[in-house]
Amino acid sequence: MTTFRISEAAALLGVSPDTVRRWVDAGRLAARRDEHGHRMVAGADLAAFARARIESENGSGLSSARNRFRGIVTEVIKDAVMAQVEIAAGPYRVVSLMSRQAADELGLEVGVMAVAVIKSTNVVVEIPDHARTAS
Repeated sequence: MTTFRISEAAALLGVSPDTVRRWVDAGRLAARRDEHGHRMVAGADLAAFARARIESENGSGLSSARNRFRGIVTEVIKDAVMAQVEIAAGPYRVVSLMSRQAADELGLEVGVMAVAVIKSTNVVVEIPDHARTAS
């Protein structure tokens, strides 16, 4: 079974290791100690926790889109017709092209919090090299 150290779980959840430790201490997220005394979270437990967290945060409204990335607008480039909006969502960079009118109506400018909602028929899934050897 795949297991994750607290720091790895934190990176996957987009929070600090201290936040994950608090969740473990409060009993919200299951963890066990390895032979060295480090807290480890089972991959299945982490996945269930992440799913529950996503469902509770995205519970408002109905949409067929399932991919939501909350972040801060870091760049807006506009011309007469189009706008390119960049959002930093945790360690991820999401770039959207939209009409200038839409960007103006949304009030998109650097420093604004925004949510990138993505629905795609083509998603590439990759596994990092170190994850292939995790046990």
